[in-house]
Amino acid sequence: MVKCMKKIMAAVALLSLTSIGWAATNREATVDRMDHAGRVLHEIMAAPDKGIPQEVLEHAKCVAVVPHLLKGGFVIGAENGRGVATCRTADGWSAPAFFAITGGSWGLQIGVEGVDLVLIIQNDKGMQQLIGSGFELGADASAAAGPVGRHASADTNWKLETEVLTYSRAKGAFAGVTLNGASIRRDDDSTEAIYGHDVPTRRILQGDEAVPASAQSFLDAVRDAKAQAIASN
Repeated sequence: MVKCMKKIMAAVALLSLTSIGWAATNREATVDRMDHAGRVLHEIMAAPDKGIPQEVLEHAKCVAVVPHLLKGGFVIGAENGRGVATCRTADGWSAPAFFAITGGSWGLQIGVEGVDLVLIIQNDKGMQQLIGSGFELGADASAAAGPVGRHASADTNWKLETEVLTYSRAKGAFAGVTLNGASIRRDDDSTEAIYGHDVPTRRILQGDEAVPASAQSFLDAVRDAKAQAIASN
């Protein structure tokens, strides 16, 4: 009986240590993802004439970044990645919310490619989709390749008709990209890793959750992106 109890206690202790180790590793990975997302924004906006236009950033309700979206396949392609988002509030930008993006595409694709992805949510409808439990680009929220350069095109369709503008960077090239059919859903693991408990996405993106210290570099990058756009004029 004593031996049995000792084995049970040892098993419980091992599970606890494993859980703590997993939590620490997941938190490190999530913080690294936020830092990487911030660097992606800095690098994109620092590229002469190749960044997100000032008008687009001024109009943005939310900014979301997926650093190193994995694309690959043979004939049938697939996308899979994790990202971080923030939305405008009365006091600035909200604490970060975490999401996963998955999808499929047809085309002649061979091999695997890492792509940095930026989503600009432009209006309240797009923001409500992001706050919700999940949505599909092109179905639940309209999406289009975003304009690139110092200034957006005089054609205002990007502003009036589209909820989400999408951009990608691969091998140093930055351009608008079509992501219709991609599915975006909440990333529960990353949320718990940063906040320590389950926090509703709505609460986070509406500015009701305090900004964690680990998110400052990402939010600084979002704030700096607009300044970089203005400085490049």
